Amino acid sequence: MLVKEYRICMPLTTEEYRVGQLYTISKHSHQESEKGEGVEVVKNEPHEDPVHGPGQFTEKRVHLSSKLPSWARAVTPRIFYITEKAWNYYPYTITADSHSPQCSFLPKFSIYIETKYEDNCGDSENLPEATPLSPVPEGGGLMTLLSPPCPQDPRFFSSAKTGRGPLREGWRQHTKPIMCSYKLVSVKFEVWGLQTRVEQFVHKVIRDILLIGHRQAFAWVDEWCGMTMEEVRRYEQETQEATNELIGL
Repeated sequence: MLVKEYRICMPLTTEEYRVGQLYTISKHSHQESEKGEGVEVVKNEPHEDPVHGPGQFTEKRVHLSSKLPSWARAVTPRIFYITEKAWNYYPYTITADSHSPQCSFLPKFSIYIETKYEDNCGDSENLPEATPLSPVPEGGGLMTLLSPPCPQDPRFFSSAKTGRGPLREGWRQHTKPIMCSYKLVSVKFEVWGLQTRVEQFVHKVIRDILLIGHRQAFAWVDEWCGMTMEEVRRYEQETQEATNELIGL
């Protein structure tokens, strides 16, 4: 098992991020989906936890056969998907459990992510509900939104509604508001000869997804800023239905 911690700061409050995250995930999933491939939403419903209280449970199937590298496609079937289960008790979330997400043919593959959102610049030592995060596991650490360059580059974006941005070097030290996503990511692939390569590859994919997703959330802030939770949940439902139809499932 390969465990890494990621910390991603945003020029938002945690309450703003709650709306922006839902909007961004829905829009991004729709944009990245096409016939036969993409993010299929199986369940999206309220969930009550005895410890964390009311939250939201989602189950998704991520169909991605053509997006795998050539060495992975050589050992996977033509139809390939990963099942993702997530429990959102904002500001604390869990993605997957001890048995999932499971790929459709490799039961020894699993990802487990614990996330805590806090209104600070990424300087907390530990997540209260999660496994202790200090010292930082090798290869993780604070991730910057500023590099490498990307289509949603925060160095050149300025929000018309909030007046925030563009973000320059050292922005975390003087920007208000600011919040941080603390993520502890565990990847396990117990197949001899492929374990190290697959676990490292999955962490790279997760890191890239986290960077792209957070950059998009900021770049799209003028689209979702001011939406209520009821409005963003309605947008989420409509977009998920359109995405499922696009995939053809």
